[in-house]
Amino acid sequence: MEQNKMHKPTKAIFPGAFDPFTVGHENIVLRGLELFDSIVVAIGVNSEKKCYFSTEERIMHIKTVFEAYPNIEVAAYEGLTVDFAKQIGASHILRGIRTSADFEYERAIAQVNKQMTGIDTAFLLTKPEHTPVNSTIVRDILRHGGDASLFLPEKLREIIK
Repeated sequence: MEQNKMHKPTKAIFPGAFDPFTVGHENIVLRGLELFDSIVVAIGVNSEKKCYFSTEERIMHIKTVFEAYPNIEVAAYEGLTVDFAKQIGASHILRGIRTSADFEYERAIAQVNKQMTGIDTAFLLTKPEHTPVNSTIVRDILRHGGDASLFLPEKLREIIK
């Protein structure tokens, strides 16, 4: 590769429901900044899905977590993730992988997305301590009045109780 080639700014989207946004999500986004100039945390909205937190609450939560990062944006979208990625000029989709099952599922989607649109997917492995953390488990803890603070970003621990 040519050494003097100009840097081409890259934007990735990190899509998900983020109901709620966890320490694992936070870690993937922050590590993603080592690969991409900017990241849009993209909240997929599915009107048929019953969420614990409203879309507006999730947007506010994620904006709070990343308020010190001007190169991280938060947006909600409906429809296909790749269509939203193209709409905002993202060159990549960023995904976190916790298990081999995650990889197989995400690999199939990434290959179809690449074939359909040319948009690549970048996978980051979660930190070992975040492997068991997922929104479904954290949401269940919250629904039953448990303390989920270990699994929430520090800036959300007081907001979500």
